[in-house]
Amino acid sequence: MQAWQVHELGEPREVMRLADVGRPTPGEGQVLLRVRAANINFPDALMCRGQYQVRPPLPFTPGVEICGETEDGRRVIANPALPHGGFAEYALADAAALLPAPDALDDAEAAALHIGYQTAWFALHRRAHLEAGETLLVHAAAGGVGSAAVQLGKAAGATVIGVAGGADKAVVARELGCDVVIDRREQDVVAAVKETTGGRGADVIFDPVGGEAYTQSAKTVAFEGRIVIVGFASGTIPSPGLNHALIKNYAILGLHWGLYNTKNPKLVQHCHEQLTELAARGAIKPLVSERVPLAGAADAVQRVADGVTTGRVTVLPSLENGAAA
Repeated sequence: MQAWQVHELGEPREVMRLADVGRPTPGEGQVLLRVRAANINFPDALMCRGQYQVRPPLPFTPGVEICGETEDGRRVIANPALPHGGFAEYALADAAALLPAPDALDDAEAAALHIGYQTAWFALHRRAHLEAGETLLVHAAAGGVGSAAVQLGKAAGATVIGVAGGADKAVVARELGCDVVIDRREQDVVAAVKETTGGRGADVIFDPVGGEAYTQSAKTVAFEGRIVIVGFASGTIPSPGLNHALIKNYAILGLHWGLYNTKNPKLVQHCHEQLTELAARGAIKPLVSERVPLAGAADAVQRVADGVTTGRVTVLPSLENGAAA
C-alpha cells in the first residue's frame, strides 16, 4: 500500500515522503481500516515538526482523523493508532473507540466531523455552558475548528461574532452563519466587538489562536464571561493576567479534548450522538474546502500549517488525478 512517512522532523512539505509499505498489522484490541478519507488537522503539522505533545516514533505516518471502512463493510470515524496514521491507504485504530459515520455526511465531511466538532462542542457546552441568547466570539472563524464553533454556536441559539484574517476568510465566516464578521487585518477587533455588543462584550470567547487573539479576548469578555482556550495556532502561548480576570470577573477555561477519551469516554460517545443528530437535521455540516488525492497530502498539510486554508482540507486516497471519486 502507499503511505506518507516522516523519517526526520521538520516542515511537512520537506519531511513527508510517499512510500510503498506493507499494510500494518493490528495489535490487541485494534482493527485494520481502509481509509476512505483523512482529514488534515494542525496537530499533523506539529507532529512533523516534533512540536506536538504526542511524539510517535520515527518513522511514522501522520493523519489523526479518518473516515474508514472495516473489513465487514462498516463506515466509521476513527482516530488512527500512531505510528500508523491516516495519510495512507490503510490505518489502524482501537476497535472500542470506533464511531459510526453519520449517514447525512459523505466520507470527507464525516472525516472532518470528529476532532474539530468534538473540541468545539466540549468547549461551548461542557466547559463554557453556552446558553441561547448569549453572544459568542470565535477567533479564526473560517478555520477548521473555528468553523465548527460557529455552526455549533448558531445551533445553540447564540449570536455569533466571527474574527477572520483577510477578506476571503471573512466571506467564508459570513457564509458559515456568523451574525457579525470582523476582519482582523482591516479592523480593530476590540473596538468592533465593543461596538457590536453595545460595550458589554462577549459572553463566551472561543480561542484556538492564542497570542494577540487572547489579548483581544481579555479586553472584550463580558461580565461573568468565559474564555475557552483550545489551542495556540499563532505559535505564541499567552500569560494571562489573573488580576485582570479577578477585577473583570471572568473565567479562563482550558480544554484538552483528548483527555476525555481516557477520563470520560462516555462523554465522547454522547457528544458524537449529539453531533450526528445535528448533522441529520442540517444544523451542522463540515466545511470541506478542498479534497485532495493521496499524492497531494504533504503539500496540503503544509498549507494548513501556514494558515492559508479555510475550513477543512481532506485527503481522499481513492481520488485519481484530482477528480472526485
